[in-house]
Amino acid sequence: MSSGLAPIRFPAYETLRPVTDLAGVILCDNPSEMTFEGTNTVVLRAPGSPTSVVVDPGPDDRGHAERVAALAGAVELVVVTHRHPDHTDGIDQLRDALAAQGEGVGVGAGGAVPVRAVQERFCRDAAPLDDDEVVHAAGLDLTVLATPGHTADSVCVEVRRADAGFTAPADCVVLGDTILGRDSTVLDSTDGDLGDYLASLDTLAARADGVTGIPGHGPDVENTARAAQVLARHRRDRLEQIVSARAELGADASAAAITQHIYRDVSPFLLTVAEQSTLVALRYLDRLDRDGA
Repeated sequence: MSSGLAPIRFPAYETLRPVTDLAGVILCDNPSEMTFEGTNTVVLRAPGSPTSVVVDPGPDDRGHAERVAALAGAVELVVVTHRHPDHTDGIDQLRDALAAQGEGVGVGAGGAVPVRAVQERFCRDAAPLDDDEVVHAAGLDLTVLATPGHTADSVCVEVRRADAGFTAPADCVVLGDTILGRDSTVLDSTDGDLGDYLASLDTLAARADGVTGIPGHGPDVENTARAAQVLARHRRDRLEQIVSARAELGADASAAAITQHIYRDVSPFLLTVAEQSTLVALRYLDRLDRDGA
C-alpha cells in the first residue's frame, strides 16, 4: 500500500491512506463522540495482487460504499470485526457498489463478494469466522483472533504475505474496536465482558510486539503490544477505583452513581457511555465474588 507520492496524513476522508505495504485505510466521514473522526474501513492487498480484502465496510453511507468500491478495486472478500452498525450497516451497499462497477470477484450470484463475520447474520455467501482460522485472500494470510470484550463477537486480524510463513511477524493487525487509536474502548453493556477483554488484551500483548495496529477509529497504533499493556493497566486501575467507590457508596450503589463518583469533568454524553463500562466491570466483580476467585 506504500507509494512514492507525498504521504496522506490522518485524518483524510474518503481516500486510501497507506499504512503499511499491505494495508491502507479509507476513513468514513461520520465523525461523532463515539466514532472520533469516523470509522476506518481497511483495505488489504499483497503487492501485485489483482484483488483486495476489505475489513469493516462502515455505516449506512452510500457515498462511502461507492468510494470504497472505487478505491479497493476487485474485492475478493469482506471481513467484519464486530457487530456494531458503524462497521456493518454498509455491508450490502458495498456489495451493491462493487457489483455496479463489475468489481465483485466472489462466489455469490453474479460474482457477488462474500462477507465473513463471527455472527452468521452478517455473513453473505460464506461461513462465519472461527478463532485462529487462517483466511487466504488477495495474496495474504489473514489470521483471525477472537478478541471478545468490547462485544462478544469481536475479532482482530493478523496480516501477513502468503509467502511469509506463519512464524514471521505480522505486517499489521486490524483491531476493530478492541483497541482504538486513542483513549479506551467502551465495553458494550449488552454482551461486553471485562474478563474476556483483559484476556484479549493479554493475547495482543503476547502476539503483537512492534506490530502496527489499525483500529476501527482513530489514528494508527505504533506498537499494538505496548498499547494492549497500557490499556490492561488502565482497566485494572479503573477496576480498583470501582471497588473503592462501591465500598464508599455502598454495595447497592448503581452503575450510574459509581460512574459519577469516579468520572469528573466529562460531558453528560461521555458519562452515559462510561456507565456502560462501569456496569460491565460490576458484573465482572460480582462474578468473581460469586465464584470465589
